[in-house]
Amino acid sequence: MSSDGNKKQFWKRNAAKVPGSIQHVYGAQHPPFDPLLHANLIKAGPRPSPATPGKPKKATTFQEFESITSDAWDVGDDDDELLAMAAQNLNIEVVMETANKVIENHSKLQERQKLDDPAELPQRDDDVQDEEEAVDDDEEDEEGDLTSPEVSFSFQGSLDTEGRLVKSHSEAPIGSPKDAAGEHAALYRQRSLPHRPVIPLVARMADQNTSGTPAMTEREASRLDKFKQLLAGPNTDLEELRKLSWSGIPRQVRPIAWKLLSGYLPANAERRENVLQRKRQEYFGFIQQYYDSRNDEHHQDTYRQIHIDIPRTNPLIPLFQQASVQEIFERILFIWAIRHPASGYVQGINDLVTPFFVVYVFEYIEEEVENFDVSSLQEEALRNIEADSFWCMSKLLDGIQDNYTFAQPGIQRKVKALEELVSRIDESVHHHMQHYEVEYLQFAFRWMNNLLMRELPLRCTIRLWDTYQAEPEGFSHFHLYVCAAFLVRWRKEILEERDFQGLMILLQNLPTMHWGNEEVSVLLAEAYRLKFAFADAPNHYKR
Repeated sequence: MSSDGNKKQFWKRNAAKVPGSIQHVYGAQHPPFDPLLHANLIKAGPRPSPATPGKPKKATTFQEFESITSDAWDVGDDDDELLAMAAQNLNIEVVMETANKVIENHSKLQERQKLDDPAELPQRDDDVQDEEEAVDDDEEDEEGDLTSPEVSFSFQGSLDTEGRLVKSHSEAPIGSPKDAAGEHAALYRQRSLPHRPVIPLVARMADQNTSGTPAMTEREASRLDKFKQLLAGPNTDLEELRKLSWSGIPRQVRPIAWKLLSGYLPANAERRENVLQRKRQEYFGFIQQYYDSRNDEHHQDTYRQIHIDIPRTNPLIPLFQQASVQEIFERILFIWAIRHPASGYVQGINDLVTPFFVVYVFEYIEEEVENFDVSSLQEEALRNIEADSFWCMSKLLDGIQDNYTFAQPGIQRKVKALEELVSRIDESVHHHMQHYEVEYLQFAFRWMNNLLMRELPLRCTIRLWDTYQAEPEGFSHFHLYVCAAFLVRWRKEILEERDFQGLMILLQNLPTMHWGNEEVSVLLAEAYRLKFAFADAPNHYKR
């Protein structure tokens, strides 16, 4: 009888842990909620008494740790329910204060416009309207610190005379003609604003070589010429290409450089076109042979998990929320999973497709990629991007597949090596985390599983991978030293935290959203110094 009770309790306890459960994910690409705006997200009701504070129980085995630890990449319980709950339970005082400020600013601007131009609103010339739009954009940017993205960019409600939040104009009470005129003016102004998705800084992929940025410096132009000369030869010197690529690859030549460095393309220029055609045909042969089996009983769990994870991939970038892009990712991940049964699909592999996809999209466009509509590309170009992304991701995973086999032994070894390395290079940080019982596995598991993609903006990941592909065993070996340098980079902030919770919140939400190529280059330089000191002398960091 007791065993039956235990079984029942087990299933009740794990009911929310079936594939597809979503939990909050924090990091550079998934910033935490604003605590001011989301303080009242939890519905009102009797709350359980707080448990006695105490230190978390240590897991004795990896399987035990894995069973009690939430997935690092999950986002919440249900995206739609979370958004609906947020819309209903936002702090009404904050929303009202923000809305009043927006209305007040708009009213002041309207009064200034009337003083400058007494003509009717519809008769304003284009120059005045453009100037007004620019001022509005500046004012909205200033208020961004007080509002969440939902409030500042998607707020379509209004406030009635009692201060109640009205979700739509149809619910607003009928007012006086003066109020109607003001509402008409506000509606006209709202329609005059440009309707385009707002890309947060963390999701922007512009670097010094992308369009929309200042012209290249003389040094950057010289480096680009060196790459073009090297790639123009009949046989590319891969060793020289690695040396040039270590310090970053210009966007214009990054697609061909990545294909060569990953081993996808041969060094001989004459053979490249034939290899590309053969590998692309081979990939779509896999699609025809295997993709229809995704709903078979022995494959449906894999496909279902992939289908759930794809919308969570870089949710702040509109490019990855397009249906055609998500279908491409589903095919890539499903074909890879069934061709690698030793590991199959593991959550986190979906992130590894995105840098390749973005880089190979740049091969066909010049504009910014964040808002680019891939359906405007020719079908052949999309097929080429899909096949190239699949093969290059496969090449990457071939070197780190033990990260994703049963019990993920590769990650366990690397986390242990990271702990030993940090204990030698910064004993203060190591002892500080030991004192507050912070296990390296609790934060570094995600660093190894996702190759720091959750900790860095995508633009920084692409720059980081320039070096990883130029470095021998970059993804499997050099990544360890990058993680060590990354951890020590935050030693001041780590030493200032005085409890377990503070340390874990910091380590899972490191402030890298403003990082660019310069910060990544400094990180890589420090990682190279560590590798030079310890890679060939492992006894230096073993006690």
